[in-house]
Amino acid sequence: MIEDKTRAWWRATMALCLGSFLVFINLYVPQPLLPELKAIYGVSTLGVSLLMSVATLSLALALLVFGPLSDAIGREGIMRITLLLAGGLSLALAFAPNFEGLLLLRLIQGFVLGGLPAVAIAWMGDAFEKPALLSAVGLYIGANSLGGISGRIVGGAAAEIGGPQAAFIAVGVMTLIGCALFWRLLPNSHTFMPKRFQLRRALTDLVGHLRTPVLLAAYCLGGINFLIFINQYSYITFRLAAAPYQLAATGLGLIFLTYLGGTFGSTVSGRLAQRFSPAMCMMAGVVILMVGTAVTLNDSLALIIVGLTINAFGFFLTHSLASSWVGRYAQGARGSASALYLVFYYVGASLGGFWLEPFWQGAGWSGITWGSWILLSITLMIALGMRRFERCDNAV
Repeated sequence: MIEDKTRAWWRATMALCLGSFLVFINLYVPQPLLPELKAIYGVSTLGVSLLMSVATLSLALALLVFGPLSDAIGREGIMRITLLLAGGLSLALAFAPNFEGLLLLRLIQGFVLGGLPAVAIAWMGDAFEKPALLSAVGLYIGANSLGGISGRIVGGAAAEIGGPQAAFIAVGVMTLIGCALFWRLLPNSHTFMPKRFQLRRALTDLVGHLRTPVLLAAYCLGGINFLIFINQYSYITFRLAAAPYQLAATGLGLIFLTYLGGTFGSTVSGRLAQRFSPAMCMMAGVVILMVGTAVTLNDSLALIIVGLTINAFGFFLTHSLASSWVGRYAQGARGSASALYLVFYYVGASLGGFWLEPFWQGAGWSGITWGSWILLSITLMIALGMRRFERCDNAV
């Protein structure tokens, strides 16, 4: 087992962080382009948002395949091959003939992007000692946010120069270069014990996880929070592209620098959880997300940015701890347990537009805020229930 902060730990953690970074630059590159793509293809707000929704939905479905499959055949090969395919598909997106073709390629890309997230945390659970796992997960989630930031900034900047086509080409090239480095850095796990793949066993494992309340709570917490968080960013691009802000693609891309608040939140999550408790920190994260949403109601662009930064800190603090909560409490089949968390997570993201669109049409950004608070109140209650379980567990 790999010990915390050793040379082997740093090499493995760097590899997985790089892989996570590459996944998320590909997943989120279209987000700052949504207003421009809406105008180019003449589709509705909800229609162009499908470029994000179909990718996150197919990614979620892929997790159901790659998670159980990794328990049978190993995890390293899945991560390496799917990253390579993701880079190639980004290049293909640049040459999509129409909006329908763009949607189809995003659907396929979302599926292959699911390879690394489905198994990375399970790989850590196999290879790392428990203290090393908490530290590594925090950095890994931090790389998620850095990838999301970079995809949007690179996409926005490239689109300003050469349109959306240039954005997809830039990210595709970055991915292929990064993939070569990932292949070299990632070590093979020497503690992995393969299990022969059996469909019935895989389904039994998934059902078992869903019947475990302590895991189901984490699944719902992560999914609902992400439904709100990621779709707020989609709708804020429409708000800031319109008067009085009228930000272009580069400016919209820079808005996602607020994700740095999430990078900080995820990297300190392990230390905060050791001092206070994971469930208490998750409760605090939800409250912080609600407060940040309130700040975005202000018309000042500076305060909107502050509010989004607060949101990112609160969300990623909670997400990091919910992810590691699954690794801690899953009894066997860690690959499918971690994958199921991410299924809820990305299904939530894909459904967010359908939940928030009526609020947007009815009351603009204030409607988005109310729609957000309704669901965040539910996740706060879920985190409270997790805290009660934690107290009982510690008392045993």
